[in-house]
Amino acid sequence: MFTAIAVAALAAVLATVGPALSASAGMTPARAVSAAAATAGCGKAAGLASGTHTIQSSGKNRSYILKVPDNYDNNHPYRLVFGFHWLGGTATDVATGQTVQRDVWAYYGLLRLSNNSTIFVAPQGLNNGWANSNGEDMTFVDDMIKQIEGALCVDTSQLFATGFSYGGAMSYSIACARANVFRAVAVQSGGVLSGCSGGTQPIAYMGIHGIRDGVLNISGGRSLRDRFVRNNGCTTQNPPEPAQGSLTHRITTYSGCSAGHPVVWAAFDEGHIAAPQDGATGDSGSRTWVPAEVWKFFTQFQTTSSPSPSPSPSASQSPSSSPSPKPPVGGACSATIETTNSWPGGFQSTVTVRAGSAAVNGWTVKWTWPSGQSISSLWNGTQSVSGSSVTVRNADYNGSIAAGASTTFGFTANGSAATPTATCTSP
Repeated sequence: MFTAIAVAALAAVLATVGPALSASAGMTPARAVSAAAATAGCGKAAGLASGTHTIQSSGKNRSYILKVPDNYDNNHPYRLVFGFHWLGGTATDVATGQTVQRDVWAYYGLLRLSNNSTIFVAPQGLNNGWANSNGEDMTFVDDMIKQIEGALCVDTSQLFATGFSYGGAMSYSIACARANVFRAVAVQSGGVLSGCSGGTQPIAYMGIHGIRDGVLNISGGRSLRDRFVRNNGCTTQNPPEPAQGSLTHRITTYSGCSAGHPVVWAAFDEGHIAAPQDGATGDSGSRTWVPAEVWKFFTQFQTTSSPSPSPSPSASQSPSSSPSPKPPVGGACSATIETTNSWPGGFQSTVTVRAGSAAVNGWTVKWTWPSGQSISSLWNGTQSVSGSSVTVRNADYNGSIAAGASTTFGFTANGSAATPTATCTSP
Protein backbone atom coordinates (compact mmCIF):
# COMPACT_ATOMS: atom_id res chain seq x y z
CA MET A 1 0.00 0.00 0.00
CA PHE A 2 2.73 2.41 0.96
CA THR A 3 5.14 2.97 -1.92
CA ALA A 4 8.84 3.68 -1.39
CA ILE A 5 8.26 7.22 -2.65
CA ALA A 6 5.47 7.78 -0.12
CA VAL A 7 7.63 6.43 2.71
CA ALA A 8 10.47 8.74 1.72
CA ALA A 9 8.07 11.68 1.55
CA LEU A 10 6.75 10.90 5.00
CA ALA A 11 10.31 10.69 6.32
CA ALA A 12 10.88 14.18 4.96
CA VAL A 13 7.76 15.40 6.73
CA LEU A 14 8.92 13.82 9.99
CA ALA A 15 12.19 15.71 9.67
CA THR A 16 10.41 19.04 9.56
CA VAL A 17 7.57 18.65 12.04
CA GLY A 18 7.90 18.46 15.78
CA PRO A 19 6.69 20.10 18.97
CA ALA A 20 5.25 23.01 17.01
CA LEU A 21 2.56 20.67 15.73
CA SER A 22 1.42 19.67 19.19
CA ALA A 23 -0.93 22.64 19.30
CA SER A 24 -2.29 24.05 16.05
CA ALA A 25 -3.94 27.44 16.07
CA GLY A 26 -7.35 28.52 14.93
CA MET A 27 -9.35 25.46 15.96
CA THR A 28 -12.74 26.04 17.49
CA PRO A 29 -15.35 23.29 17.83
CA ALA A 30 -18.03 23.22 15.14
CA ARG A 31 -20.75 22.41 17.64
CA ALA A 32 -21.21 20.30 20.73
CA VAL A 33 -23.03 16.97 20.66
CA SER A 34 -25.07 15.85 23.63
CA ALA A 35 -27.65 13.55 22.02
CA ALA A 36 -28.82 12.42 18.61
CA ALA A 37 -30.47 15.23 16.70
CA ALA A 38 -31.96 15.57 13.24
CA THR A 39 -29.86 17.76 11.00
CA ALA A 40 -31.19 20.34 8.55
CA GLY A 41 -30.95 17.75 5.79
CA CYS A 42 -33.51 15.45 7.41
CA GLY A 43 -36.99 15.34 5.92
CA LYS A 44 -36.08 16.88 2.58
CA ALA A 45 -34.71 15.68 -0.73
CA ALA A 46 -31.02 14.83 -0.63
CA GLY A 47 -28.96 17.93 -1.42
CA LEU A 48 -25.79 15.94 -2.12
CA ALA A 49 -25.26 12.76 -4.13
CA SER A 50 -22.47 10.23 -4.18
CA GLY A 51 -19.42 11.56 -6.01
CA THR A 52 -16.82 14.30 -5.81
CA HIS A 53 -17.78 17.66 -4.31
CA THR A 54 -15.87 20.92 -3.97
CA ILE A 55 -16.08 23.49 -1.22
CA GLN A 56 -14.44 26.77 -0.28
CA SER A 57 -12.52 26.48 2.98
CA SER A 58 -9.99 28.92 4.43
CA GLY A 59 -9.95 30.70 1.08
CA LYS A 60 -9.00 27.57 -0.87
CA ASN A 61 -10.84 25.16 -3.14
CA ARG A 62 -11.04 21.82 -1.34
CA SER A 63 -12.68 18.59 -2.43
CA TYR A 64 -14.04 15.36 -0.99
CA ILE A 65 -15.68 12.19 -2.26
CA LEU A 66 -19.04 11.30 -0.76
CA LYS A 67 -20.75 7.89 -0.63
CA VAL A 68 -24.46 8.06 0.20
CA PRO A 69 -26.27 4.77 0.97
CA ASP A 70 -27.99 3.26 -2.05
CA ASN A 71 -31.31 3.13 -0.20
CA TYR A 72 -30.97 6.60 1.32
CA ASP A 73 -33.98 7.57 3.47
CA ASN A 74 -34.23 11.29 4.19
CA ASN A 75 -36.08 10.60 7.45
CA HIS A 76 -33.34 8.33 8.82
CA PRO A 77 -30.37 9.94 10.66
CA TYR A 78 -27.25 8.20 9.37
CA ARG A 79 -23.85 7.47 10.87
CA LEU A 80 -21.12 9.62 9.21
CA VAL A 81 -17.60 8.22 8.79
CA PHE A 82 -14.56 10.16 7.53
CA GLY A 83 -11.69 8.21 5.97
CA PHE A 84 -8.43 10.18 5.64
CA HIS A 85 -5.77 9.08 3.12
CA TRP A 86 -2.07 8.53 3.80
CA LEU A 87 0.75 10.78 2.56
CA GLY A 88 0.86 10.56 -1.21
CA GLY A 89 -2.53 8.87 -1.27
CA THR A 90 -5.74 10.44 -2.51
CA ALA A 91 -9.40 10.60 -1.69
CA THR A 92 -9.96 8.31 -4.68
CA ASP A 93 -7.64 5.70 -3.17
CA VAL A 94 -9.74 5.69 0.00
CA ALA A 95 -13.10 5.77 -1.77
CA THR A 96 -12.32 2.92 -4.19
CA GLY A 97 -9.85 0.88 -2.17
CA GLN A 98 -7.90 0.36 -5.38
CA THR A 99 -4.46 0.46 -3.76
CA VAL A 100 -4.94 -2.72 -1.73
CA GLN A 101 -7.93 -4.48 -3.28
CA ARG A 102 -10.55 -2.60 -5.21
CA ASP A 103 -14.01 -2.40 -3.60
CA VAL A 104 -13.11 -4.80 -0.77
CA TRP A 105 -10.88 -2.10 0.75
CA ALA A 106 -13.11 0.91 -0.05
CA TYR A 107 -13.13 3.36 2.87
CA TYR A 108 -10.58 1.19 4.69
CA GLY A 109 -12.80 -1.85 4.26
CA LEU A 110 -15.72 -0.30 6.14
CA LEU A 111 -17.99 0.32 3.15
CA ARG A 112 -18.69 -3.37 2.55
CA LEU A 113 -19.35 -3.90 6.26
CA SER A 114 -21.75 -0.96 6.52
CA ASN A 115 -24.48 -2.52 4.38
CA ASN A 116 -25.89 0.86 3.37
CA SER A 117 -26.19 2.04 6.97
CA THR A 118 -23.59 4.81 6.80
CA ILE A 119 -22.58 7.93 4.88
CA PHE A 120 -18.86 7.92 4.02
CA VAL A 121 -16.54 10.84 3.26
CA ALA A 122 -13.05 10.69 1.75
CA PRO A 123 -11.50 14.18 1.97
CA GLN A 124 -8.59 15.23 -0.24
CA GLY A 125 -5.57 16.67 1.59
CA LEU A 126 -3.48 19.55 0.35
CA ASN A 127 -0.35 18.23 -1.38
CA ASN A 128 -1.78 14.78 -0.65
CA GLY A 129 -1.14 15.20 3.06
CA TRP A 130 -2.59 16.62 6.26
CA ALA A 131 -0.14 19.27 7.50
CA ASN A 132 -3.09 21.17 9.02
CA SER A 133 -1.17 24.45 8.86
CA ASN A 134 -2.83 27.01 11.13
CA GLY A 135 -5.67 24.55 11.59
CA GLU A 136 -6.84 24.77 7.97
CA ASP A 137 -7.51 21.05 7.63
CA MET A 138 -9.57 21.06 10.81
CA THR A 139 -11.55 23.99 9.43
CA PHE A 140 -12.00 21.94 6.25
CA VAL A 141 -13.50 19.14 8.38
CA ASP A 142 -15.85 21.65 10.04
CA ASP A 143 -16.92 22.98 6.65
CA MET A 144 -17.57 19.49 5.26
CA ILE A 145 -19.68 18.58 8.28
CA LYS A 146 -21.70 21.77 7.88
CA GLN A 147 -22.31 21.14 4.19
CA ILE A 148 -23.16 17.45 4.57
CA GLU A 149 -25.44 17.93 7.57
CA GLY A 150 -27.26 20.70 5.72
CA ALA A 151 -27.88 18.49 2.71
CA LEU A 152 -28.33 15.00 4.21
CA CYS A 153 -29.91 13.40 7.26
CA VAL A 154 -27.08 12.76 9.74
CA ASP A 155 -27.11 11.51 13.32
CA THR A 156 -25.05 14.18 15.07
CA SER A 157 -24.00 11.74 17.80
CA GLN A 158 -22.55 9.29 15.27
CA LEU A 159 -19.56 11.00 13.64
CA PHE A 160 -16.37 8.94 13.30
CA ALA A 161 -12.90 9.33 11.79
CA THR A 162 -10.23 6.88 10.74
CA GLY A 163 -7.12 6.88 8.59
CA PHE A 164 -3.73 5.30 8.05
CA SER A 165 -0.34 6.99 8.61
CA TYR A 166 -0.84 10.71 7.83
CA GLY A 167 -4.57 9.95 7.76
CA GLY A 168 -4.18 8.43 11.22
CA ALA A 169 -2.42 11.61 12.33
CA MET A 170 -5.37 13.66 11.09
CA SER A 171 -7.79 11.37 12.94
CA TYR A 172 -5.72 11.87 16.10
CA SER A 173 -5.87 15.64 15.60
CA ILE A 174 -9.65 15.36 15.40
CA ALA A 175 -9.66 13.42 18.69
CA CYS A 176 -7.73 16.28 20.27
CA ALA A 177 -9.69 19.18 18.80
CA ARG A 178 -13.19 17.84 18.15
CA ALA A 179 -13.92 15.42 20.99
CA ASN A 180 -17.30 17.11 21.45
CA VAL A 181 -18.18 16.64 17.77
CA PHE A 182 -16.89 13.16 16.91
CA ARG A 183 -18.00 10.06 18.80
CA ALA A 184 -14.86 7.99 18.24
CA VAL A 185 -11.69 7.72 16.18
CA ALA A 186 -9.56 4.81 14.98
CA VAL A 187 -5.94 5.86 14.48
CA GLN A 188 -4.05 3.42 12.25
CA SER A 189 -0.25 3.69 12.43
CA GLY A 190 -0.44 7.40 13.17
CA GLY A 191 1.73 10.06 14.74
CA VAL A 192 1.65 13.70 15.80
CA LEU A 193 1.85 15.15 12.29
CA SER A 194 -1.37 17.16 12.07
CA GLY A 195 -1.22 18.77 15.52
CA CYS A 196 -3.15 18.29 18.72
CA SER A 197 -5.08 21.42 19.64
CA GLY A 198 -6.64 20.97 23.06
CA GLY A 199 -6.27 17.26 23.64
CA THR A 200 -7.77 17.27 27.13
CA GLN A 201 -11.30 15.96 26.55
CA PRO A 202 -12.34 12.29 26.54
CA ILE A 203 -13.31 10.54 23.31
CA ALA A 204 -13.62 6.87 22.40
CA TYR A 205 -10.21 5.94 21.00
CA MET A 206 -8.83 2.96 19.09
CA GLY A 207 -5.14 2.74 18.23
CA ILE A 208 -3.73 0.22 15.74
CA HIS A 209 0.03 -0.04 15.17
CA GLY A 210 2.71 -2.42 13.93
CA ILE A 211 5.45 -3.33 16.39
CA ARG A 212 8.04 -3.21 13.56
CA ASP A 213 6.88 0.09 12.08
CA GLY A 214 10.00 1.76 10.69
CA VAL A 215 8.23 4.93 9.52
CA LEU A 216 6.17 5.96 12.56
CA ASN A 217 7.55 4.01 15.50
CA ILE A 218 5.09 2.19 17.71
CA SER A 219 6.37 4.15 20.71
CA GLY A 220 4.70 7.20 19.18
CA GLY A 221 1.47 5.26 18.72
CA ARG A 222 1.57 4.25 22.37
CA SER A 223 2.02 7.89 23.34
CA LEU A 224 -1.05 8.93 21.30
CA ARG A 225 -3.03 6.15 22.98
CA ASP A 226 -1.87 7.08 26.46
CA ARG A 227 -3.16 10.64 26.11
CA PHE A 228 -6.68 9.26 25.86
CA VAL A 229 -6.08 6.60 28.48
CA ARG A 230 -5.56 9.59 30.79
CA ASN A 231 -8.35 11.73 29.36
CA ASN A 232 -10.82 8.86 29.54
CA GLY A 233 -9.92 7.94 33.10
CA CYS A 234 -8.84 4.41 32.14
CA THR A 235 -6.67 2.23 34.34
CA THR A 236 -3.05 2.60 33.22
CA GLN A 237 -1.40 -0.57 31.94
CA ASN A 238 1.16 -1.89 29.49
CA PRO A 239 -1.05 -4.02 27.26
CA PRO A 240 0.47 -7.21 25.85
CA GLU A 241 1.76 -7.07 22.28
CA PRO A 242 2.68 -9.91 19.92
CA ALA A 243 6.22 -11.20 19.67
CA GLN A 244 8.34 -10.28 16.67
CA GLY A 245 8.15 -12.99 14.07
CA SER A 246 4.76 -14.24 15.25
CA LEU A 247 2.79 -12.48 12.48
CA THR A 248 -0.16 -12.19 14.83
CA HIS A 249 -2.05 -9.36 16.50
CA ARG A 250 -3.23 -8.70 20.03
CA ILE A 251 -6.14 -6.47 21.07
CA THR A 252 -6.59 -5.00 24.53
CA THR A 253 -9.64 -3.11 25.81
CA TYR A 254 -8.68 -0.91 28.74
CA SER A 255 -10.61 -1.16 32.00
CA GLY A 256 -11.86 1.64 34.21
CA CYS A 257 -12.59 4.09 31.40
CA SER A 258 -15.35 6.66 31.88
CA ALA A 259 -18.77 5.72 30.53
CA GLY A 260 -18.91 5.88 26.76
CA HIS A 261 -15.16 6.48 26.34
CA PRO A 262 -13.46 3.11 25.81
CA VAL A 263 -9.84 2.81 24.72
CA VAL A 264 -8.77 -0.15 22.58
CA TRP A 265 -5.19 -0.95 21.57
CA ALA A 266 -4.42 -3.33 18.69
CA ALA A 267 -0.75 -4.16 18.10
CA PHE A 268 0.37 -6.41 15.25
CA ASP A 269 3.64 -7.97 14.19
CA GLU A 270 4.40 -6.12 10.97
CA GLY A 271 5.69 -2.79 9.72
CA HIS A 272 4.06 0.36 8.37
CA ILE A 273 1.11 -1.23 6.58
CA ALA A 274 -2.64 -0.63 6.68
CA ALA A 275 -4.08 -4.10 6.13
CA PRO A 276 -2.05 -6.65 8.14
CA GLN A 277 -3.09 -10.29 8.14
CA ASP A 278 -2.23 -12.99 10.63
CA GLY A 279 0.20 -15.62 9.41
CA ALA A 280 1.46 -13.72 6.36
CA THR A 281 3.33 -10.56 5.47
CA GLY A 282 2.13 -7.51 3.58
CA ASP A 283 -1.21 -5.80 2.98
CA SER A 284 -4.30 -7.92 2.36
CA GLY A 285 -7.63 -6.24 1.71
CA SER A 286 -9.70 -9.42 1.94
CA ARG A 287 -7.92 -11.26 4.77
CA THR A 288 -7.01 -8.48 7.16
CA TRP A 289 -8.70 -8.34 10.55
CA VAL A 290 -8.53 -4.53 10.82
CA PRO A 291 -11.82 -3.41 9.14
CA ALA A 292 -14.00 -5.72 11.23
CA GLU A 293 -12.36 -4.54 14.46
CA VAL A 294 -12.74 -0.86 13.55
CA TRP A 295 -16.34 -1.41 12.48
CA LYS A 296 -17.10 -3.24 15.72
CA PHE A 297 -15.54 -0.38 17.68
CA PHE A 298 -17.57 2.28 15.86
CA THR A 299 -20.91 0.48 15.84
CA GLN A 300 -20.94 -0.25 19.56
CA PHE A 301 -22.18 3.33 19.97
CA GLN A 302 -25.87 3.05 19.20
CA THR A 303 -28.63 5.64 19.49
CA THR A 304 -32.34 4.87 19.63
CA SER A 305 -32.96 7.33 16.80
CA SER A 306 -30.47 5.67 14.46
CA PRO A 307 -31.48 2.08 13.64
CA SER A 308 -29.77 0.36 10.74
CA PRO A 309 -31.82 0.65 7.55
CA SER A 310 -32.89 -2.44 5.65
CA PRO A 311 -30.23 -3.38 3.09
CA SER A 312 -30.74 -2.91 -0.62
CA PRO A 313 -29.22 -5.80 -2.61
CA SER A 314 -26.51 -4.87 -5.08
CA ALA A 315 -24.30 -6.76 -7.47
CA SER A 316 -21.77 -7.39 -4.71
CA GLN A 317 -24.32 -8.62 -2.21
CA SER A 318 -25.86 -12.04 -1.72
CA PRO A 319 -29.31 -11.53 -0.15
CA SER A 320 -30.65 -14.18 2.17
CA SER A 321 -33.25 -16.55 0.88
CA SER A 322 -34.43 -17.43 4.38
CA PRO A 323 -38.15 -16.84 4.91
CA SER A 324 -39.24 -14.22 7.39
CA PRO A 325 -40.16 -15.76 10.73
CA LYS A 326 -43.63 -15.53 12.17
CA PRO A 327 -44.01 -12.54 14.50
CA PRO A 328 -43.23 -13.49 18.11
CA VAL A 329 -45.93 -13.26 20.72
CA GLY A 330 -46.00 -12.12 24.32
CA GLY A 331 -42.55 -11.64 25.80
CA ALA A 332 -40.95 -13.88 23.16
CA CYS A 333 -38.49 -12.79 20.52
CA SER A 334 -37.52 -13.94 17.04
CA ALA A 335 -34.23 -13.77 15.11
CA THR A 336 -33.56 -13.66 11.38
CA ILE A 337 -30.13 -14.06 9.75
CA GLU A 338 -29.52 -12.29 6.45
CA THR A 339 -26.39 -12.49 4.31
CA THR A 340 -25.59 -8.94 3.27
CA ASN A 341 -22.24 -9.38 1.54
CA SER A 342 -19.98 -12.19 0.40
CA TRP A 343 -16.55 -12.70 -1.11
CA PRO A 344 -14.35 -15.74 -1.84
CA GLY A 345 -13.88 -17.56 1.46
CA GLY A 346 -16.07 -15.31 3.58
CA PHE A 347 -19.29 -13.38 4.06
CA GLN A 348 -21.04 -10.79 6.23
CA SER A 349 -24.44 -11.16 7.89
CA THR A 350 -26.90 -9.07 9.86
CA VAL A 351 -29.12 -10.68 12.49
CA THR A 352 -32.39 -8.92 13.37
CA VAL A 353 -33.77 -9.61 16.83
CA ARG A 354 -37.44 -8.63 17.20
CA ALA A 355 -39.65 -8.47 20.30
CA GLY A 356 -43.23 -9.70 20.29
CA SER A 357 -46.28 -7.97 21.72
CA ALA A 358 -44.44 -7.34 24.99
CA ALA A 359 -41.04 -5.83 25.65
CA VAL A 360 -38.05 -8.07 26.33
CA ASN A 361 -35.15 -7.36 28.63
CA GLY A 362 -32.22 -9.46 27.51
CA TRP A 363 -32.08 -11.93 24.62
CA THR A 364 -30.14 -14.97 23.44
CA VAL A 365 -29.88 -16.08 19.80
CA LYS A 366 -28.67 -19.54 18.78
CA TRP A 367 -27.99 -21.33 15.51
CA THR A 368 -25.92 -24.19 14.08
CA TRP A 369 -23.59 -23.83 11.09
CA PRO A 370 -24.31 -26.34 8.30
CA SER A 371 -20.89 -26.59 6.65
CA GLY A 372 -18.06 -25.68 9.00
CA GLN A 373 -18.45 -21.91 8.87
CA SER A 374 -16.87 -19.86 11.67
CA ILE A 375 -17.31 -16.29 12.87
CA SER A 376 -14.23 -14.08 12.44
CA SER A 377 -15.64 -10.94 14.08
CA LEU A 378 -18.95 -9.99 15.71
CA TRP A 379 -20.34 -6.65 16.87
CA ASN A 380 -23.29 -5.51 19.00
CA GLY A 381 -23.39 -8.83 20.84
CA THR A 382 -21.34 -11.35 22.82
CA GLN A 383 -20.71 -14.78 21.30
CA SER A 384 -19.80 -18.21 22.58
CA VAL A 385 -19.10 -21.20 20.34
CA SER A 386 -19.29 -24.95 20.88
CA GLY A 387 -18.37 -26.86 17.74
CA SER A 388 -20.79 -25.75 15.02
CA SER A 389 -23.25 -24.27 17.54
CA VAL A 390 -23.22 -20.49 18.05
CA THR A 391 -24.79 -18.57 20.93
CA VAL A 392 -25.00 -14.76 20.87
CA ARG A 393 -26.24 -12.73 23.82
CA ASN A 394 -27.09 -9.06 23.84
CA ALA A 395 -24.54 -6.39 24.63
CA ASP A 396 -25.14 -4.27 27.71
CA TYR A 397 -26.71 -1.47 25.63
CA ASN A 398 -29.14 -3.35 23.34
CA GLY A 399 -30.76 -5.98 25.56
CA SER A 400 -33.99 -4.06 26.12
CA ILE A 401 -36.34 -4.08 23.12
CA ALA A 402 -39.74 -2.42 23.18
CA ALA A 403 -42.81 -4.41 22.14
CA GLY A 404 -42.79 -4.87 18.37
CA ALA A 405 -39.39 -3.19 18.02
CA SER A 406 -36.09 -4.71 16.94
CA THR A 407 -32.35 -4.44 17.24
CA THR A 408 -29.53 -5.93 15.17
CA PHE A 409 -26.09 -7.41 15.53
CA GLY A 410 -23.68 -8.35 12.78
CA PHE A 411 -20.72 -10.54 12.02
CA THR A 412 -18.22 -11.54 9.39
CA ALA A 413 -17.52 -15.24 8.93
CA ASN A 414 -15.19 -17.64 7.16
CA GLY A 415 -16.53 -20.20 4.70
CA SER A 416 -19.35 -20.22 2.17
CA ALA A 417 -22.30 -17.92 2.83
CA ALA A 418 -25.02 -19.55 4.92
CA THR A 419 -28.29 -18.44 6.54
CA PRO A 420 -29.19 -21.10 9.11
CA THR A 421 -32.43 -20.88 11.06
CA ALA A 422 -31.90 -18.99 14.31
CA THR A 423 -33.87 -19.18 17.55
CA CYS A 424 -34.32 -16.41 20.10
CA THR A 425 -35.17 -16.67 23.78
CA SER A 426 -35.63 -14.03 26.42
CA PRO A 427 -35.42 -14.57 30.20
